[in-house]
Amino acid sequence: MTQEVLLTLKGLQFDQREADSDKIEMVVAGGYYKRNDKHYVIYEETTEGFSQATKNRLKFSEHMLELSRSGLVNVHMVFQENKKNLTNYNTPFGQLVVGIDTKRIRLEERPDNIIVDVDYALDINYEFLSDCHITVQIASKQKDSFSLV
Repeated sequence: MTQEVLLTLKGLQFDQREADSDKIEMVVAGGYYKRNDKHYVIYEETTEGFSQATKNRLKFSEHMLELSRSGLVNVHMVFQENKKNLTNYNTPFGQLVVGIDTKRIRLEERPDNIIVDVDYALDINYEFLSDCHITVQIASKQKDSFSLV
């Protein structure tokens, strides 16, 4: 895997009350490195209507994914297989308590491509919001190795 990568984040929320789901997709350039059997991806994200960027760091291994965000939004989210974690999510509009009950994490690692799939339930302020699925694809920033999942 090269240090310069393209990161594709795909998210899906399943609404229990309606027969509908929300899809999110983002592709961004970032930096990658591996240290002590853990993978790291660093990237920046901008939010429409705000000038301040948010710095993001993904840290993951076989059964755990961590997302740390600082800047406009501040949070440290931990996805651990078969475990529920709570965190404070600080936004420009106020603070939320977020619960992440991770059901499954699947890591698929190739020389120039890594895919992480996570299934989890999401709570906001101690109330169930939805079941969610996120796919993270990290690909070396080379024409022949990048493809959308």
